[in-house]
Amino acid sequence: MDDRTLNDLLRRFGLSDKEVDTYLSLLAHGEAKASTVADAAGVSKRYVYSVSESLAERGFVEVNDHVVPTTIRANPPDEVINRLRSDVDAIRPGLEERFSRVERQTEQFEVIKSRVTVIKRIRSLLADADSEVTLSIAAGHLPEIRDSLVEAVDRGVLVLLIVSGADEVPDDIDEGLDGVASVVRTWREAMPTLLTVDSAAGVVAPPELLRRSNTDRQAIHFSQEQLAPVIVGSFLGNYWPAANEIATAAPAPLPVEYANFRHTVLQVTLRLRVGEIPRVTVGGRWTDRDEPAEISGRVVESKQGMVEPTTNEFPVQHSLVVETDDGKTVTVGGQGAFVEDIEADLVRIEEDDGDHEEADAGESDEADGADGV
Repeated sequence: MDDRTLNDLLRRFGLSDKEVDTYLSLLAHGEAKASTVADAAGVSKRYVYSVSESLAERGFVEVNDHVVPTTIRANPPDEVINRLRSDVDAIRPGLEERFSRVERQTEQFEVIKSRVTVIKRIRSLLADADSEVTLSIAAGHLPEIRDSLVEAVDRGVLVLLIVSGADEVPDDIDEGLDGVASVVRTWREAMPTLLTVDSAAGVVAPPELLRRSNTDRQAIHFSQEQLAPVIVGSFLGNYWPAANEIATAAPAPLPVEYANFRHTVLQVTLRLRVGEIPRVTVGGRWTDRDEPAEISGRVVESKQGMVEPTTNEFPVQHSLVVETDDGKTVTVGGQGAFVEDIEADLVRIEEDDGDHEEADAGESDEADGADGV
């Protein structure tokens, strides 16, 4: 191998031109004083000391400063090569992980140019929904995805739906909304088609793309957990309050458990609205000390903006106020909660047994009184 090729290969491992010259001089001498290496490499003795420390850290040489004058010895090539090979093997997992992350990143966004593909992506995402769907869609396109929405609701998915479209929203639209969503609102103004599924994926499409076939507007299909919550926040904070509530599903039979906290809040709210006081068992963590939390008690209030009358203090607030069995009042929020006392992972909703126990006791007292007569 000629000197130029060897120099080029060594530079690929991060050695500068002077470091290459110093290292090759050491290889030629085996072990030498700094002054000898300096003369051979054409650098100062001080520079040789500095470069030798750098080369020693990377395993190319060994500095013997226990003798006077200090000597520098080139390590055997096999030893250096094994060290380099070990370093390459060590960085392989990190490089591969970052490369695959970039590959996933490129797959997280898809540009959609046709109405047919938008509807197809919406159906596919709805079929994969596990816990929550937020969707705004024009009334004229609702029939194309109606079955997918009904199936999601039947699976226990929370579905918040806005039916929009200027003058396209008919007065009798509520007749075709049976089972399509947990809560339905309408808005006569045109708005984008916004879909999020499980706060992880979704579709954003301008109104023109679904309305006209000759538009140059495009939609985006995304799969990114950082973006989806932003879309959900915009949906609940900007569009949902402006729409009119026209349909709400009946409460689910109890007992029931939800990992999705907004669904929990909705179900509790629906029961509070008809005078029921449900009981909950909450598992999660205390937000002030990051320790596991588990409480049981009666829900005395909900803070929410999903159904009228809304009770939240800001658009994305969804929380419960629970009177625990030991008489304390605790606030419970969902994932990422920091204002509330508990960040909930799972909530079980049940009927309040206390009411039944009091009723049983009353019936027993009446029976005892009748026997006494």
